[in-house]
Amino acid sequence: MYHEINQLHYGVAIEKEETLFKDKSEFQEVEIFKSKGLGNVLTLDGLMMTTEKDEFFYHEMIAHIPLIAHKNPENILVIGGGDGGTVREVLKHKSVKSIEMCEIDGMVIEASKKFLPTISCGLNDPKVKIFVEDAIEYIKNKKNCYDVVLIDSTDPMGPGEGLFTEEFYTNVKNSLREGGIVVPQSESPFANVVEMGKMYKLLRKVFKNVAPYCGPIPTYPGGYWSWAFCSDVVEVPHCHKKVDKQRADEISKLCKIYNARMQTAVFDVPNFVKEIAGVE
Repeated sequence: MYHEINQLHYGVAIEKEETLFKDKSEFQEVEIFKSKGLGNVLTLDGLMMTTEKDEFFYHEMIAHIPLIAHKNPENILVIGGGDGGTVREVLKHKSVKSIEMCEIDGMVIEASKKFLPTISCGLNDPKVKIFVEDAIEYIKNKKNCYDVVLIDSTDPMGPGEGLFTEEFYTNVKNSLREGGIVVPQSESPFANVVEMGKMYKLLRKVFKNVAPYCGPIPTYPGGYWSWAFCSDVVEVPHCHKKVDKQRADEISKLCKIYNARMQTAVFDVPNFVKEIAGVE
């Protein structure tokens, strides 16, 4: 039996059938096990990362909201995301010409390719270039390179800790082309209130426009997650009329959760989320 207890002292339990992969990399313990109801499950240092059953909740939300909000996303950077799910979703956009994925832990990539094939299936696409490097160093000399940067990171601890600094986000901002958008995952507004609040204060030091959007993820702490829409130029697409409905409808046909109406609806967050994120 797998258990993860969150900061509110409750959590998720998953019945295991068998361990498929377990090893310790330079950075963390990587485990993939077969569950009785959720397919194969990836954990890092014992913390839930993804399951085959509910991964689409996370990967569709982190990818499609910013890519549809951008007028013409061509060059994309994914930071983290070694399981490949975010890359798979980005590849659904016809305008995308290149995807760079910078993941610090090569063991996560290789284990995911072998044991999470439905999630990692896009990693061998010719549009994708994989860099097994520290994103903190990788991004420092990137200037005017990307239309959208997706930060599919772990929590602010261990190998992901350095991705939650003003210097890092300033370098990410400098890597954007005109009209660029950045979206990092921004924790659970129910189970990670303190961390989420600190993150939005940090993001507002770097970007002019910062807004949370939310969605359910059944196996994540609290079952409810957030992402931060960040840009100096692109404003949050509150008005449905501003959405490129043709592109959104095309993507919707390829998705389980995302649709054109969600492009604006996800930004109508609950009052308690607004309070945490400092939204007026």
